[in-house]
Amino acid sequence: MKVLDLQCAQGHGFEGWFGSEDDFQSQQSRAVVQCPLCGDASISKKLSAPRLNLSRASAPETPKRAERSEGSDEGDKALAVAGPQDADMAKLWMEIGRHLMANTTDVGQSFAEEARKIHYGEAPERGIRGQTSAREARELMEEGIGVLPFALPEALKGPLQ
Repeated sequence: MKVLDLQCAQGHGFEGWFGSEDDFQSQQSRAVVQCPLCGDASISKKLSAPRLNLSRASAPETPKRAERSEGSDEGDKALAVAGPQDADMAKLWMEIGRHLMANTTDVGQSFAEEARKIHYGEAPERGIRGQTSAREARELMEEGIGVLPFALPEALKGPLQ
């Protein structure tokens, strides 16, 4: 089993498990490997050091990420993308997405219409989610209807694999 540190073109880092390097290459060429946050299929492997257990003696664990120096250059900026703060943000984003999925009703393309019905007392009050244009969302906000644009992570939109 190969565990690879992967990253999409938007800079989201994640882990992928594959039977072999050939298995990874095959899945990547067919665009099967996708970012669990945004669905991007433009995936690259990040540099990672394997941990080898060569003896039973417990050796001190090596740091997983290089420390950033005070005089950081362009290379250090790329390292910052995969930092623990970004991983924490991605985890929070997924948690918020799961909460929204569990506690709202999907009304699809009729979001603006349904939001107005709820606001004006024509439909029972409840949490809804759906799609609307930026113009419609702006109009809803101008009417005093609370709208929160939130892009659900791609991983939450389909069935679990």
